[in-house]
Amino acid sequence: MAECDICGQEESMPYHCRHCDGTYCAEHRLPENHDCTGLQNWDNSGPVFDSGFDDTVIDETNDDGLLASLGVDTGPGGPLAYFRGNMTYLVLLLMAVTYLVQLVVLFTFGQDAHQTLFVFSPENPLFVWTWITSIFAHSPGSFLHILFNGIVIYFFGRLVEQYIGSKEFAILFLVSGVLAGAGQVLYQMALGSGGPGVVGASGAALALMGVLTVLKPDLTVYLYFIIPLQIWIITGGTIAISLLLIATGGPGAGGIAHVAHLVGVLLGLAYGQRVKDRVRLPGQYRFGGGPGGPGRGPPGPGGPGRRP
Repeated sequence: MAECDICGQEESMPYHCRHCDGTYCAEHRLPENHDCTGLQNWDNSGPVFDSGFDDTVIDETNDDGLLASLGVDTGPGGPLAYFRGNMTYLVLLLMAVTYLVQLVVLFTFGQDAHQTLFVFSPENPLFVWTWITSIFAHSPGSFLHILFNGIVIYFFGRLVEQYIGSKEFAILFLVSGVLAGAGQVLYQMALGSGGPGVVGASGAALALMGVLTVLKPDLTVYLYFIIPLQIWIITGGTIAISLLLIATGGPGAGGIAHVAHLVGVLLGLAYGQRVKDRVRLPGQYRFGGGPGGPGRGPPGPGGPGRRP
């Protein structure tokens, strides 16, 4: 839910004005219906307001990029049109596809092939493809691993993407995922502990949580869909518990990559500080589900670092 900046009415589908960056109800959505500072610059050929849905299909340049040059229809009605401007959904799709491919590889070619293709490990840190594939891969033996990461990305990712844009969202997700995994692997190598390596998107997912903690610290999140908590409490708890478990149980205690969790959160907090002066969030927004692992560890999503 979000509050209209004019009348204060709560809206489940608020309108975000691209001219003045305000949030409005249906009655005040048009620039003429609120004191819009950008009304004088209104270009009638473009969209007037942003409903939060994909509006990037409006493209007057006819330049659809690499996919279009390869003959893939990315325009309105094309098979990939739904994902234009919806990078969060594309990430979730890639996670699902990667998970299915993991199962095929595991049962067809065995554990060694799976480890080589998908696991960012201390034994083979220079297998550079695993820096990326490990972000979208998840523990084949635990469906809850991908489920909880998917829940966090679905709720947090859409809001972060809406306010920083799809391109920056993709960069943030990939960079934080790689650095979170690298932090876990390097820490294990420094300790000489080795280990099974890192898989999972939660380093990137927790980075999204960190961004929202800076931009909207009073955001209400229903932990495990039950307990209402402000997001800064969840983030602080994640950091504290990760530090405690790293100090007392090792970097991968319980089969969870606590160093990756910690790195992801810190990267998100740093990025949030960087962009907080140029984005504006709704006056109120509540999520029906917050990040949560399967009954153990910090109040964040499971992984990366689940044992493959």
